[in-house]
Amino acid sequence: MFKKCKFGISNLQPLHMNYPYQIKSLEQYHAAYKKSIDTPELFWNEIAETFIWQKKWDKTLDWNFKDPKVEWFKGGKLNITENCLDRHLEKNGNTPAIIWEPNDPLEHHRIITYKQLHLKVCQFAQVLINNGVQKGDRVCVYMGMIPELAIAILACARIGAIHSVIFGGFSAQSISDRLEDAKAEFIITCDGAYRGAKDIPLKAVIDDALIGNKTVKKVIVCTRTRTAVSMIKGRDVWWEDEIKKVESQGLELVTAVSMDAEDPLFILYTSGSTGKPKGVVHSTAGYMVYTNYTFVNVFQYQPNDIFFCTADIGWITGHSYIVYGPLSAGGTSLMFEGIPTFPDAGRFWDIIDKFKVNILYTAPTAIRSLMGFGLGPVKDHDLSSLKVLGTVGEPINEEAWHWYDENIGKKKCPIVDTWWQTETGGVMISNMAGITPGKPGWATYPMPGVKAILVDDKGNEITEKEDGLYRGNLCITQPWPATLRTTYGDHERCRTNYFATYENLYFTGDGALKNEDGQFRITGRVDDVLNVSGHRIGTAEVENAINMHAGVVESAVVGYPHDIKGQGIYAYVIYTGSHGQDTHGTGDMVRKDILQTVTRIIGPIAKPDKIQFVSGLPKTRSGKIMRRILRKVAEGETSNLGDTSTLLDPGVVDEIVKGML
Repeated sequence: MFKKCKFGISNLQPLHMNYPYQIKSLEQYHAAYKKSIDTPELFWNEIAETFIWQKKWDKTLDWNFKDPKVEWFKGGKLNITENCLDRHLEKNGNTPAIIWEPNDPLEHHRIITYKQLHLKVCQFAQVLINNGVQKGDRVCVYMGMIPELAIAILACARIGAIHSVIFGGFSAQSISDRLEDAKAEFIITCDGAYRGAKDIPLKAVIDDALIGNKTVKKVIVCTRTRTAVSMIKGRDVWWEDEIKKVESQGLELVTAVSMDAEDPLFILYTSGSTGKPKGVVHSTAGYMVYTNYTFVNVFQYQPNDIFFCTADIGWITGHSYIVYGPLSAGGTSLMFEGIPTFPDAGRFWDIIDKFKVNILYTAPTAIRSLMGFGLGPVKDHDLSSLKVLGTVGEPINEEAWHWYDENIGKKKCPIVDTWWQTETGGVMISNMAGITPGKPGWATYPMPGVKAILVDDKGNEITEKEDGLYRGNLCITQPWPATLRTTYGDHERCRTNYFATYENLYFTGDGALKNEDGQFRITGRVDDVLNVSGHRIGTAEVENAINMHAGVVESAVVGYPHDIKGQGIYAYVIYTGSHGQDTHGTGDMVRKDILQTVTRIIGPIAKPDKIQFVSGLPKTRSGKIMRRILRKVAEGETSNLGDTSTLLDPGVVDEIVKGML
């Protein structure tokens, strides 16, 4: 275990902020939900009025899901950074806005107050102006998890430029594709980044991505690793040099540019079924209102709570719940550069102990990974400051939920199991911590403003139960403020992907269960719902059962053509136990044990037909399993697996292909 260092904020000013729209009881939730569905304009009007507007809106909502067209707070003028920074300065200027914990635990952390963050954002906004960035320009941000990443995107927002953050592990080709799609003229990057034991050469990757590029005019490079880099005269400039120029100019703080409520705030690329990334566009006002509302309510955020979201800002969770949600609420957001297992598997718990974290929001993948190390890394840490736990990115299996509850939350912290998407901007279905009931494996109730229904393959709402539950495809019937507005440069793709499958519905692409109480359980992507001998089986259910077996770290299940059943079940399993291993590492005895476990938990109909033991699964940078690849391997179509270079570990695919059954 590494050396501890003390942390204290006793000399910093406490937060003075209240949230009049924070729900405080189950009854209040039901009342708010009914109002939000019956009179959505009135409901969101009242919440939006608690923010700073340069001009009030003329019309609260104008929409149809046919085009699609969604406009919130039409005619309103504002700047999101005035709501994330300026409005907190008078009373909360000395409150910590961002606490940054570096990759190396021996390097000192940083605390940035709202007053300091405001100054840094204004300075870098002037740097952007000095380098020719104007309102509406697209700025690609490719950085490690350092405070300058948050400063960069807030500076873009302050002057009305559209930021497009690319996760700091993507390949040059992936960056090149995104630069071309967004027609970006500016890039903000670092010389390098630290991630666990790895040094990632960010600037060198950018240089490779720019080979043949005709649109990028400037590359601003922030110093982090002091790696030797190539700096091209006229194109590349150092962040620090540009800041010194601004300081020497003695310029006044940059005034926040007036933005229309529907002006784009950012583009965030997400993988698409065609292989070409989709640039999801979120607008300014609706996204701000919704991320703030969900942050305050889902996590029951209280003044001076320290909120630790372990995500990377390179994906939507980091945008919404490291930057815009917490800062618009005047909260303290803890930003972590490293990984949960470096320098050992106690890193998360050390950070919680060190900073007295109150709310932890992480991914089930991380929880399952840390479970594999046992309780040794946990036991020497004081986790008593924790009040709320959360999960994001995928449904959490019950074994991981209970481990999280018992060993991290000590059975005193509610766990919010949040379901949402890049496209939705913020949490859509989740229990609210300590307010609405939680249930292992269930996302539970929709957020106010989210009218969720289950439909069959023809778009008819499910009205009959199977085995006591409603089962169907999850759709949303009306817009919420953070609805995606379009896919950048291709509105038709937005329509066909999300609004064309079922008339007048936003189709999430997920299947779900609903109980009599109106609570939802996400079963996985609809194309991951198997039809075995006429029975619909969710892959998440099978995976949950497999993961219950001792020795199984993680699994992924897909369907493949079966002569008798229509679809068979193919399971990829990461197994680290020692029981039943043969000379090849894993044997038939373990397979039989897993089959027996699935039979016990679900029934014999859900038993996998094939179980392939693997060392890893093909995952995106955000931790989602690329089931499309696994499905093709299961079907024997290994000649065209598509581009695997953007995966966290492309080498895993080769291993899986070699070991296919």
